[in-house]
Amino acid sequence: MAQVVIAQSPSGHGADLHSSSRPLLGIGLKIAATFAFTLMAAIARHLGEGFPVGQIVFFRSLFAFLPIAGLMLIAGHGLSMLATARPLSHLRRSFTGVCAMFTYFGALTYLPLADVTAISFASPLIVVALAALILGETIRLYRWSAVGVGFLGVLIMASPHLSLGVGEASPTIGLALALLNAVLVAFTMIFIRMMSSTESALAIAFYFQLAATAVSALTLPFAWVTPGAADLALLVLMGILGGFGQLFMTNGYRFAQASTLASFDYAAMVWAILFGWLFFSELPATAVYVGAAIVIASGLFIALRERQLGLQRKLEIEPL
Repeated sequence: MAQVVIAQSPSGHGADLHSSSRPLLGIGLKIAATFAFTLMAAIARHLGEGFPVGQIVFFRSLFAFLPIAGLMLIAGHGLSMLATARPLSHLRRSFTGVCAMFTYFGALTYLPLADVTAISFASPLIVVALAALILGETIRLYRWSAVGVGFLGVLIMASPHLSLGVGEASPTIGLALALLNAVLVAFTMIFIRMMSSTESALAIAFYFQLAATAVSALTLPFAWVTPGAADLALLVLMGILGGFGQLFMTNGYRFAQASTLASFDYAAMVWAILFGWLFFSELPATAVYVGAAIVIASGLFIALRERQLGLQRKLEIEPL
């Protein structure tokens, strides 16, 4: 799943505010985040063969608290950082985020890691449409065209997994879960964008992890597999990697602008192909490569267009 964190200033405001301009550090942290998230997903795919999705989500969420709590202690942040006047906004964001996590890990039990990763790149395309519908943003022809081309790429990626089979292990189930995950992540992006002006990144991450842990814990009495020592270590490691991935992502946006980092989201595809080949002897079908290239190109065009529009708005507000 695309992991969504909006960077905040220490005061909790402004996604585009960052403490200093150190783009190389920001890029390094963003690439580290994609590595951590993709390795986490590879572990989840391995564990999905023997453990229920709810149990995987539980360990992923619970042990993600460790690096987050460690950062809070090191940075001297008190519980006041978790204060919020918008609990319903956190509930809405957590609902879509928890559902996205379940669908993501569910998709990994049916589809190769690289395929799920490639389909997840549809989320930024869906965000453009949702921004127009929910936020009332003006989306002009260039970006709508990029969204249309991007969705064509999604259809190409989906084609190898469309089948008439209705068996439990049908790849069509995995495709449906992966596409639903992309939609849920897009809604989560929109909800976080709506919260980012008043809520700190720490509070957003904390309450999401808390909700995911609580909801997944409710599934444990109905579906639990006692792990051996090796699997328990992997379950814990998966959660810790998720927590570090969130921290790397958040702090990356402190040192570089979102438009600078946007293209490095796609480093996840490199890791996914590598881990899929190393751990599962999987390589994507040709259609997945072609479709992923189209989606990535569309996403990069949208990011570039967003950057150009942002510069234009800045010049209009602050003329030279």
